[in-house]
Amino acid sequence: MAERSFAREVEQLRIGAGQEFRGEGILAITKALLECGVGYVGGYQGAPISHLMDVLADAQEILSELGVRFEANASEAAATAMLAASVHYPIRGAVAYKGPVGVNVASDALANLASGGVTGGAMMIVGEDYGEGSAIMQERTHAFAMKSQVWLLDPRPNLRSMTKAVRDGFELSEATETPVILELRIRACHVHGAFEARDNQRPPLSVKDALSAPRRSTERLAMPPFAFRHEQEKVSKRWPRAVEFIMENGLNEFMGPKAGKVGLVLQGGMYNTVTRSLRRLGLADLHGNSQIPLYVLNVTYPLAEAEFLSFCEGKDAVLVVEEGQPNYIEQAFGSMVHRKGLPTRVQGKGYLPMAGEYQPGVMLEALSGFLADHGVTPADPRQRAPNDTQTPPVPDLSATVPLRTPGFCVGCPERPIFAAMKLVDQKIGPHQIACDIGCHLFSILPPFDLGGTTMGFGLGPASNGAFDGGGERRPISIIGDGGFWHNGLASSIGNAVLNQSDGVIVVVDNYYTAATGGQDILSSRAEHPTRNTNNSIAGAVKGVGVKWVREIDRTYDVTKVRDTLTEALTTPETGPKVIIASSECMLNRQRREKPLRHAAIGDGKRVVVPKFGVDEDVCTGDHACMRLSGCPSLTMKTLDDPLRDDPVASIDDGCVGCGNCGEVADAAVLCPSFFQVDVVHNPGRFERWYARVSGRMIEALQRRRARKRLTFEKAEMA
Repeated sequence: MAERSFAREVEQLRIGAGQEFRGEGILAITKALLECGVGYVGGYQGAPISHLMDVLADAQEILSELGVRFEANASEAAATAMLAASVHYPIRGAVAYKGPVGVNVASDALANLASGGVTGGAMMIVGEDYGEGSAIMQERTHAFAMKSQVWLLDPRPNLRSMTKAVRDGFELSEATETPVILELRIRACHVHGAFEARDNQRPPLSVKDALSAPRRSTERLAMPPFAFRHEQEKVSKRWPRAVEFIMENGLNEFMGPKAGKVGLVLQGGMYNTVTRSLRRLGLADLHGNSQIPLYVLNVTYPLAEAEFLSFCEGKDAVLVVEEGQPNYIEQAFGSMVHRKGLPTRVQGKGYLPMAGEYQPGVMLEALSGFLADHGVTPADPRQRAPNDTQTPPVPDLSATVPLRTPGFCVGCPERPIFAAMKLVDQKIGPHQIACDIGCHLFSILPPFDLGGTTMGFGLGPASNGAFDGGGERRPISIIGDGGFWHNGLASSIGNAVLNQSDGVIVVVDNYYTAATGGQDILSSRAEHPTRNTNNSIAGAVKGVGVKWVREIDRTYDVTKVRDTLTEALTTPETGPKVIIASSECMLNRQRREKPLRHAAIGDGKRVVVPKFGVDEDVCTGDHACMRLSGCPSLTMKTLDDPLRDDPVASIDDGCVGCGNCGEVADAAVLCPSFFQVDVVHNPGRFERWYARVSGRMIEALQRRRARKRLTFEKAEMA
């Protein structure tokens, strides 16, 4: 079950030549793949590219009609390995993965794929999740393109440019026998627009057809003596051929006037931000027509030296707008100018920050400084955008606005696991805890403050390897079901078995790769028409040699989780101890149940919805429930009672009735102030009568208590 369904939108993928396609960037990329006659597609989900996998999954009927193979790969490495189909066969293939983390995982397969090269077009679509809002460490895909000698496309973020880049990418790949990477920033993935569609194309050679006539060429294998030849071929043939193709087909763009004192060289993905800033400076109009010469790099690797040097002619300086570090493009262009002995100055970092996302305010300041230093003013001051002359500086709110750290969703079944772990730490003492990539990583932050490392998807238990040799307390590691199937079974669990590790491994099973959008995996509980689900995690870990395995089928039972953890940490049995803690992701559960519940209520059926509350008269205001839960629906409420100064706990309308707050209170022996209320929709006749009678009785008792309180207050005043 994915984060959302694209079943309605994918019907647009059927439109043909001359029709206008309107929609989101990811959907447009999918349409372009079909127009290019792709033979197979796959990948691993991860923001901002998750939706591409969801769209492909929802479009399987259309893919089947065209003879296109779709595979939801176990990892980015598996996805890249699938591109091996394009090595010997003239079949176009495309795979998707999340930014540099996906490229990191795929790097071994990518190096082998790039070494021997490809016969059919091979494309990797990478969501370059860069910037302050990213959920990953900050790196660039550019380094991998340079290392493995694959070509990197970075198109302008509009649907026409992006779909053209798909076509250009396949043609470039085939012309140079080299894989290509199509880099899409998060804003490009979700940009909306339109372009003129073309007819979808069946692959000239399908993967099914290829099986009837197998091909092989040992010269394309990355092994001696061919690997050395591949390196020479990259430099002497593929690279020059790629530069020639880029220039002959105009993949990069020259915009604005041809001549000028200065010019801007920019990655294609930076185009919108640059032209918007130029408009604010009065140097471009609303449509992006610039008064400053622009050299837009829709292909950022390899660089076309002749194009760049031609652009530099007659210019005092050029500013290279290159987001991120190191400044590969700026260094390369500076070297070109130096070798040619041109007087043009190549500038970039200095005016622009060395690292960080180039947001509009950053870009405006950088362009203002560069242009002012070189005496450039608008040709027509009247073109300056309204009020832009007095644009106030963006205030620094970091000292005023508190840091907003990510946390678990309301009702998340992972929260009680870490509440139980917190209770174990209080009883036994603190433990060395390593986390994996996934929602459970939020346990590192308040209110739990557990865990200290995260080294990669599926590597949580492996990152505790150095501590698994014995000590005063056993180490604990956390891994999610997504990371477990990604590569954790071998790299973490198998590694622990091989090395006779004595630590505790908690596998958090929430039925989906929840953090990436709720896609199904091997152990998902739902029946999937095109996937094999319901595979046992416990069976898998036992299969690789784990002897001590415990399964918890309801993580909200904090007492059971606490006791199972305690047993794992204190048992005399040696070897890795695995606890599989299972409960369905509440976000996905609500996505599935809410429409059914609303439909049932609309049909007049009786529906009971549990809600939880706090008895204000019983709550002491200790707030330990929040310190051991952190649920967003738990908040504080100030009472009108003058004798109660401290605020009490309160549960807001966001509560989904998971019961975690009450379970935590019971396990920690905190207080009995939590209670459950069942909200009944479409109640029966007896339930309505009972509600009226009990309501009247409660009102009478409340009036009686109010009269007693008033009498008491009058007596006190007298």
